[in-house]
Formats: sequence, structure tokens, C-alpha cells
Amino acid sequence: MRILFGKLFAAAVLATSVAVPHALGADQVTLRYGVIEASLGLFQSIALEVAQQKGMLDKEGVILELVPFQGTSHMIDALDDGKVDISYTASPYLIQGALAGSNAVAVVGGPATTIYSLVARPEIKSFDDLRGKAVALSKPEDIITISTQQLLAKHGLQAGDYVSTELIGTPKRSECIETGACAAAPLSQPDDYEYLAKGFNILANSSEVIPVLQFTVIAANKDWAEGHRDELVRFARAMGEAYKFVSDPANKEEIIRIGAEMTGATAEITNQIYSLYFEPNIGVLPKHAEINMEGMSKIIELMGGAGLLSEPLPSADQFVDLQYLKEAGMQ
Repeated sequence: MRILFGKLFAAAVLATSVAVPHALGADQVTLRYGVIEASLGLFQSIALEVAQQKGMLDKEGVILELVPFQGTSHMIDALDDGKVDISYTASPYLIQGALAGSNAVAVVGGPATTIYSLVARPEIKSFDDLRGKAVALSKPEDIITISTQQLLAKHGLQAGDYVSTELIGTPKRSECIETGACAAAPLSQPDDYEYLAKGFNILANSSEVIPVLQFTVIAANKDWAEGHRDELVRFARAMGEAYKFVSDPANKEEIIRIGAEMTGATAEITNQIYSLYFEPNIGVLPKHAEINMEGMSKIIELMGGAGLLSEPLPSADQFVDLQYLKEAGMQ
């Protein structure tokens, strides 16, 4: 994943000398884009790769300078501190940040109803085998944690039946099950399928308990967004076109090829991921960078149910500004 990040970063920097804006005669602009380094190797990040490879960003005259972070609250802190202009973030961290005084707001949709499989070591054949064993989770407010806890509960395991191990990021959770320090961990694609091919087991996945979400968004500081409306609309339009390309069945073979290249997974595994996401389309990725307000409300409901938000629960509207997507024709 570090290699992939380096490739993406190099491509973004190189674009400063080769990108030729031609949409509406727009001037070229550079946006500092906060990214979660570990997420760049996941299939769910494919729209960013497509936007660069297929020229959607070039068409809008947008150059992305990728700024890596380790995820969690760092993404919102970076916006507040002016280290980035826009930032990919999990919605719960945006919500918590905004309630704590951050001026950040969601402006573009990202991977929505993301799927996390509960991957177990080869000797773990069932949920019951996890009793008394360590299960890797993320931070308490993370939907990865909440959905995994719900999945375990659905299959008969309450909090005291297993040992929760807090590990932030896919690489750490993967290492935990690889070494045997953990019996199971929630992983996204392609990691889950790759472990399955190595003899590990997938016990279930998060879609069993959470069928609709807006798990991630791209956020911006409200004041910055108001002062850079044109640039933000152009970025929203580019990402919207990228997601359209990704979700168009006519582009299946090309998306599988690009997905295999960016994740390092085999074509067979990438084809399985494509089928999981798009045959039928179950809303893992947005269709055109839209923000699913029902999905945002579900995030708030889940956080409230986990005791992370107090009643009365806030409205999703206060964390989202749809005007830029609407102007781009994507909402």
C-alpha cells in the first residue's frame, strides 16, 4: 500500500506539468487532498484512480496534491489546521469533529455502504469458535467497530464473549490475524478475498446488519469552501464523472483491470469484488459522488445506539453542504 501511495502521489505531482484544463476554459488549480494512506490500496478507492487515469481531473483543470494521514480524527484536524483543502474522512469522525467545534462539512460523497468481512483464522470455523478469543476492532466510534459488534451480536456473541483489541487501520488488523494474535478481524476488499484464498475463513460481512450507509465523505472547511466555490464544484464534477465510469456496466473489464493494478490483487479476486459491488449494484460506491442523506442519518443513528451521541440526535443536514454537488449536477 505504501508503494501504491507513492505511485498516486507521483502521478498527482507530475500532473502539475502535464494537466491541460479544457472544461469551460478553466484555469488550472491545485487542491491539497488529505487521504488515508492505508485506504488507497482498497478497491473502494478506485474512483480516485479512475479520475486520474481517465482524465476527469485533467478535464476540470484540477490537480490533486495527495497528503497522507493515518486516518481517524487526523483528517478533520488537518482541515481545521489548514494543512489540506479537502479531505477524505469516515463520517463519524466528521460528525464528532463538527460537534466539538470544527468548521468542517461534507461536500462530496465517497464510498457509502462499504462492506467489511469478518475474516477469521483457518482454525476458526464459526462464530462460536470466537468465544474467549481476541477480535481486532477499530476505535469505538468507527462504523467498522459498530458493525462488527452488531454482526457478532447477531450471531450470538456479546461484548463479554470475546476480547476486543483496538487496532487502527487495515495493515494492523491484517497483521493481527496473520500472526495469530487475533482470531478474527474486519477487513475490506481485496484483503478479505486474499485471506480467503490463503485458507482463512469469512464468517459474515457487515451488509447483514447495515444495508445502507454513507460511511465516508470528502469534507472541507466551510469558510474555505465558500471562498473556493469554483474549484470545489470542478472537483465534485470530476469525481462524479469518475464514479459514473466505475458503475457503468459497459466499463466492467476496464474497471477490473484498473482495480487489479491499484490493489495488487489477482484478476480473479478483482472480478469477485466487482460482482459483490455491482452485480447487482448494492450501493457500496456512489453512482456519481452524491451524498446519501439516508446513509448519513443511519451513521448518526448507529452512533447514538452505541452511546457515542446524546439524545436528541442531531440532524444529518448540519454536517452536509450539498450546494457544490448540486451545482456540479451530481446531487
